Amino acid sequence: MQHPSDHAEIRDAVARLCAGFPGEYWRKLDREMAYPTEFVAALTESGFLSALIPEAYGGAGLTLSAASVIMEEIQRQGCNGGACHAQMYVMGTVLRHGSEAQKQAWLPRVASGELRLQAFGVTEPTSGTDTTALRTTARREGDHYVVNGQKIWTSRAAQSDLMLLLARTTPREQVAKRTDGLSVFLLDMREALKNGLTIRPIRTMMNHATTEVFFDNVRIPAGNLIGEEGKGFRYILSGMNAERILIAAECVGDAKWFIEKASTYAKERQVFGRPIGQNQGIQFPIAKAYANMRAAELMVREAVRLYEAGENAGAEANMAKMLAADASFEAANACIQTHGGFGFAEEYDIERKFRETRLYQVAPISTNLILSYLAEHVLGMPRSY
Repeated sequence: MQHPSDHAEIRDAVARLCAGFPGEYWRKLDREMAYPTEFVAALTESGFLSALIPEAYGGAGLTLSAASVIMEEIQRQGCNGGACHAQMYVMGTVLRHGSEAQKQAWLPRVASGELRLQAFGVTEPTSGTDTTALRTTARREGDHYVVNGQKIWTSRAAQSDLMLLLARTTPREQVAKRTDGLSVFLLDMREALKNGLTIRPIRTMMNHATTEVFFDNVRIPAGNLIGEEGKGFRYILSGMNAERILIAAECVGDAKWFIEKASTYAKERQVFGRPIGQNQGIQFPIAKAYANMRAAELMVREAVRLYEAGENAGAEANMAKMLAADASFEAANACIQTHGGFGFAEEYDIERKFRETRLYQVAPISTNLILSYLAEHVLGMPRSY
């Protein structure tokens, strides 16, 4: 019996789309550190990338449950949803807090693929996860804001037409709470690149199209302010649970890919006249990884259930992300160990997926910060940071 959140038709459709982008496609991109333009275009044309945009604005109007299935299945098929997943959750800030005029102006063009909303400008070199310590400023000058500062780990900035940008509009010394005085803007990067915006690629251990971005008197029309000035931090937070859940679903998909790859190889590979999968030393790590993947999958479903019911899913979304990231990395290790030397060979895709899934121990939030959140907000311990 299928779980109602399985969305079998969506899974099948995503799997068929992904079949057109086999391992060779991703290996070539990985060697060249290139962006999967064709894959993202196919996801856009299919409507999967606009899953969470309501039908009134040209999107598919699907639930978070359906969106999580899309991202999980992309990873399960050996592809990489990290190339485009931000559009799923970044646009939620515009949808929840933007004006009707802003939604009408931007969301249909994002849904159609005319505009790409992939860049999320939050993290800075000096602040890291301490978002309220960011130094990028947006100063009001007439009918514009003038932005100065720097962002880092701004993935897909070079492939994005729009950026959701968090900047300080009121100096920290003038606000009662550190979380006040931050504002969110929708930056038209096409215009900004002509007027003070610089993008610099960062080469990393996986092909994630990440960059650092510099703002030198970049002007943003005041009409591009999302919601009220100074309330941007809470707007960003309101989208974090969806981000955590979708990333967790991706990790579950990765874990399923590794487990299937490892168990298949264990049945086929013969050493000392018998399949290596007959040995408990091979069986047990894969079986343990499977059990942990299933537990993480159930937590993802619980987080989705709470989120869709309009309840506070903060703890569950964070636990889902942590447990799923742990499960995918455990499965990745088991898969490499099962394959021995072949696990390190490019042609098996395992080493690529291993590098890709390792990211989620750190991003979009580190495991330690999740544990601190649970200790303080769930278990009632003193704040540790």
